Amino acid sequence: MTHEPRWTKSSYSNNGGACVEIAANLAAAHDTIPVRDSKDPHGPTLTFDTTAWTAFVAGIKAGDFTP
Repeated sequence: MTHEPRWTKSSYSNNGGACVEIAANLAAAHDTIPVRDSKDPHGPTLTFDTTAWTAFVAGIKAGDFTP
């Protein structure tokens, strides 16, 4: 298991919008999901605990957030 983030870009990244990358590989070892701006890979990183991240993704899928 690696402790270095393996960044994965959003599948919507090719749409030209504001996109993010996550490093889900750290969830098991650290119980965190780092998130960063895909256009600024050396910029700041936000870190969410896995419970909060899971709830956020579930909310998106359920349509709880509207543009």
